[in-house]
Amino acid sequence: MDSEQIAEITRKYDKKPGGLISILEEIQGKYGYLPRNLVEEVAETTGKSLVDIYGVATFYKAFRLKPRGKHLVTVCLGTACHVRNSPEIVEEFKGTLNIAVGETTPDNEFTLETINCLGSCALGPIVVIDGHYFSRVNKSMVQKLIKTAREGLNNIDVLHDTRVFPLELRCPRCNHSLMDPNHPIDEHASVKVTVSFGRKHGWLRLSSMYGSYNKESEYDIPEGTVVNCFCPFCHGALTDTAICPECGAPMVAMLVHGGNMVQVCSRSGCRGHMLEVNNNSFEHNE
Repeated sequence: MDSEQIAEITRKYDKKPGGLISILEEIQGKYGYLPRNLVEEVAETTGKSLVDIYGVATFYKAFRLKPRGKHLVTVCLGTACHVRNSPEIVEEFKGTLNIAVGETTPDNEFTLETINCLGSCALGPIVVIDGHYFSRVNKSMVQKLIKTAREGLNNIDVLHDTRVFPLELRCPRCNHSLMDPNHPIDEHASVKVTVSFGRKHGWLRLSSMYGSYNKESEYDIPEGTVVNCFCPFCHGALTDTAICPECGAPMVAMLVHGGNMVQVCSRSGCRGHMLEVNNNSFEHNE
């Protein structure tokens, strides 16, 4: 991008709420990270200080100041995972990949990161690779996980892989079932919600398979769009006050049958999600 392109992006977003975030998102969408020279251009064009811009860029986990590898490995260091030796798992990844946390391997294959909590405490220690959760990880599994990532996690078979399992979801406000057996996705009943964005208002069906990102909607939802989600029965808002650890957008909260909670990011294209489990009934990632 040159100065004219930065100026054009600034004119498009600068006066809007959250405009700086949108400017940075567009730059990162092109380069995969925020090059320093372009951040300096944004500061000059918007009149904001570099301190303010880097404050935003470092606050939201979605922004990256360095190029990220082909595969992103994230290890949870929340309390439940920590007491189950997740720091040792981090050390094993660091030793195997020969990088520190926050760094990328010289071949740009792997980036290693940690996160304070993923909300799946009963399944810890948790490792997330390219959006796929692996539970109860131990040191001996690290090399196998790296090999699996190289072979292609995005080719996951959502119908047969044990890392992906169905959930029965309900509205946290009226407790009505959100399951729609008449509109299956991934050969299971889909999750029916209502969404609004811009001037559009229509239905959205999500896969009930935890770990699948398949969905269908009445209107095409552009990638990066943050939608408002509602229960189709009581019309209560499902969008929660919790913030996506990946991109900073509001999370959409739904009850899991049995009293647990699942939260998914409201930003189209983001794979941020959390599963809060209060018992040991989910033993799918052995």
